[in-house]
Amino acid sequence: LPDIVIIVDQHEEYTALRECITLRIPTICLIDTNSDPDLISIPTNDDAISSIRLILNKLVFAICEGRSSYIRNP
Repeated sequence: LPDIVIIVDQHEEYTALRECITLRIPTICLIDTNSDPDLISIPTNDDAISSIRLILNKLVFAICEGRSSYIRNP
C-alpha cells in the first residue's frame, strides 16, 4: 500500500478516495470550490495544470526531505 495518496479531482476520483478512506491511507486532496473541504485538502484551481504542477513539486520535495531526515535520524 502507498504511504500517502494525493488526489487532484475529488469528484472525478471519488472511488479512489473512498478506497483510501476504507484502507486508512493518508490522503491529500487538491480541491476546487466545488469539493468537500472536510478532508485534508489544499485549495487550488484543479483545472490549471501549472498550479497542480507547482503544488505537487512542493509536496514531493517536502515528502522527500522529511523521509531523508527520518532515515538519517531514526
